Amino acid sequence: MGVPFSACADFVGDSKANLEMRNYYFNRDYRQPGAAQSKAEEWAQGLLLRYESGYTDGQIGLGVDAIGLLGIKLDSSPDRTGTGLLKSDREAPRRAQDEYGELGVTGKIKVSNNTLKIGTLIPKLPVAFSNDSRLLPQTFRGGWLNNSQDQNLSLDVGRLDRVNLRNSSDNEAMSVYNGVSRNIQLGHHRDSEAFDFGGATYKWSPGLSTSYYYGRLSDIYKQHYFTLSHVWNLTAAQALKSEVRWARSVDDGDSNVDNRALQAMFTYSLGGHAFGLGYQRMDGDTGFANINGTDAYLINLLQINDFGNQDEKSWQARYDYNFAALGIPGLTFMTRYVSGDDVVVRGRSGAGREWERDSELSYLIQSGPLKNFGLRWKNASMRSNFAGAIDEHRLILTYTVVVW
Repeated sequence: MGVPFSACADFVGDSKANLEMRNYYFNRDYRQPGAAQSKAEEWAQGLLLRYESGYTDGQIGLGVDAIGLLGIKLDSSPDRTGTGLLKSDREAPRRAQDEYGELGVTGKIKVSNNTLKIGTLIPKLPVAFSNDSRLLPQTFRGGWLNNSQDQNLSLDVGRLDRVNLRNSSDNEAMSVYNGVSRNIQLGHHRDSEAFDFGGATYKWSPGLSTSYYYGRLSDIYKQHYFTLSHVWNLTAAQALKSEVRWARSVDDGDSNVDNRALQAMFTYSLGGHAFGLGYQRMDGDTGFANINGTDAYLINLLQINDFGNQDEKSWQARYDYNFAALGIPGLTFMTRYVSGDDVVVRGRSGAGREWERDSELSYLIQSGPLKNFGLRWKNASMRSNFAGAIDEHRLILTYTVVVW
């Protein structure tokens, strides 16, 4: 009661909250008629309530953020679970729970241009990129300090100690993703109690930036990640965007992680059109290393695959169109194709090969009573001589309401 009202004015006045509703239908066909499970198909409703406070007045500003997540089953069956939308029942793992949720709170302190956040975090960093490709986002528990004293320089350092996967409501120890042909071998430490990270991004000019980030999943792997991004505006309607990435991953004492990942993507845009070409190359004794459940920060990360297997070389062709050029803002289309080969597949002779084709059509209403209502249709097909075949459809309806 002794705290002056003026000290809390910015805390309340700068607060904001919104509610996002996601209606998600997921259908994945494994192209195996007669198999024990030939497809995964579920339908669910998600609610995401996000709150961000302002900061109290003074040299040391205090604030709090919160996120409430709720997933509700609309349709599922034990013979077609595994979409990643819903949480499995503990007593019957092949059956989805009717609902699941999470409440995350984050305390924050601001001193000058330094911000420290402790609690629930959703990082979007090259070495730790939270996955938000299903009903609810993946979250972490930890602490994160950001410094932006220089308007062109951003510094980050922090530690994560628990992860909550996108279809879970439990904070768990972290592990490394070890897909079909990542070929990562672990010793005594299957899980890790800490992920430490640090890095910086510097903007040399409006169109040129570079970054370096370091990540360490204790006892499993260490990673150095460099990026270079450049946008060259050729004319008012034309631009060439270049992005080059290089990552080096090594073991941290109790694994065989050894990977070098070189990636490049070049995109030429003309009016509403964008044409992209990309190349990605994996070298070393294992595939790319990333925290289990996160998106691998790779140029060829697609709807189903990320082409990060041991020794895999892959190229991408992509086309985007923004219908705003035709007077229909909010409507966009994308299609892309990636082919990968030279994969080291343990236990079989010959190199592994795979390809994936994606298409996506989305529309977000820009004005009127249904402003911020979105519709997305995503289609993908994947074929592989070592990981089978998949055809997939996703239909996602979203609506965001500003609470205050």
